[in-house]
Amino acid sequence: MCCCFFLCFLDGWKKRWVESKHQPDYGKFQLTAGRFYADKEKDKGLQTSEDAKFYALSTRFKPFSNVNETLVVQFSVKHEQGIDCGGGYVKLFPATLNQEDMHSESEYYIMFGPDICGFGNNKVQVILHYQGKYHENNKTIKCRINKDTHLYTLIIRPNATYEVKIDNQQVAAGELEDDWDFLPPRKIKDPYARKPRKWDERLQIEDPEDKKPEDWEDSEYIPDPEAKKPADWNEAMDGEWAGPLIPNVKYKGQWKPRIIDNPNYQGEWIHPEIDNPKYKPDPTICHYYNISVLGLDLWQVKSGSIFDNFLLTNDEEFAEEVGNNTWGLRKDIEKQWRELHEEMEKRKQEEEARQKKEKEEEKKDDIWGLEEEENEEDSEEEPGNDGQMPGGEAERAFLHKNEEVLVDQKDEL
Repeated sequence: MCCCFFLCFLDGWKKRWVESKHQPDYGKFQLTAGRFYADKEKDKGLQTSEDAKFYALSTRFKPFSNVNETLVVQFSVKHEQGIDCGGGYVKLFPATLNQEDMHSESEYYIMFGPDICGFGNNKVQVILHYQGKYHENNKTIKCRINKDTHLYTLIIRPNATYEVKIDNQQVAAGELEDDWDFLPPRKIKDPYARKPRKWDERLQIEDPEDKKPEDWEDSEYIPDPEAKKPADWNEAMDGEWAGPLIPNVKYKGQWKPRIIDNPNYQGEWIHPEIDNPKYKPDPTICHYYNISVLGLDLWQVKSGSIFDNFLLTNDEEFAEEVGNNTWGLRKDIEKQWRELHEEMEKRKQEEEARQKKEKEEEKKDDIWGLEEEENEEDSEEEPGNDGQMPGGEAERAFLHKNEEVLVDQKDEL
């Protein structure tokens, strides 16, 4: 039976979300759709608003268990600030959590979502609590770090399998035992097995029948045959005389036997494995009995991430449908607006750079600086001549053009 454990609508959010008081300087969230969106009201989400801050915000719902049930954790996040270091994940907590004292050390069940730490070091965290320890996924799952909204979905099934989706597309899947170190390995190397002493792993060897030619010269230098011992050389005083060395014109280098395939090659010895006596299967992995709080426990260097469309359910198809009716409806229009916004910003910067260059050239031409002063006075007198693009009007026109395709996204759920 389909059950929606938690679906968050953010109108009146301050009544349902609790800010932690564990430390006095947590960053503040604000409700906004950001700079680009499909609908300014419907696309509002919780946005981090202060740089270089920890954030601790949570909301409570009726406790539920995923024992013998599929658990789907889903939400969307948009890093419109161009995040370079910070978290974009959510946490699920037990009912025992004191929300006003929530902090980074508070016990949680699941941590899921994108985590960015510098260039090239970005991944989807899936950290699961089991027997008092936190276990990080062994697979590296890359997250999306562009400025568009992305939908993140974690599915944990009763048969101990899992799936991670981004934008409703699978990016990872498998068995919990295989991709987390919850239990000892099923197999171990046989401690009594030893590689046979005569096992030959050499793929190639030197040819034992290859002999160095008799005329092979491998001395790079030889005594000079024309050198004569000085007549006044006294061996008692000067020691045994040795003539000077000269390069050997017949030198061919150091001789080595040719390499041939080893006729006795047996392949790489593989250590045999046996069943691990310490391994015992546990059907209760990732069974959580009183899931009751969803929280945003984050650190961000550059703020601006917007979280929305929080959903907890036991129905995978329902979660996909919710994603398509929220993130799916806004994504294309949001992207178009972002591209328009970026193009306008680019033009504005180019115009400012052009004006700056013109002023610098005028300074070079007018050694007294009189022409520059006149231009500045004219600029002050002419209204609207500030070098900025008419961004507000263009954006409003773009939104008006797309109003007809917008629908009441969350009312359709």
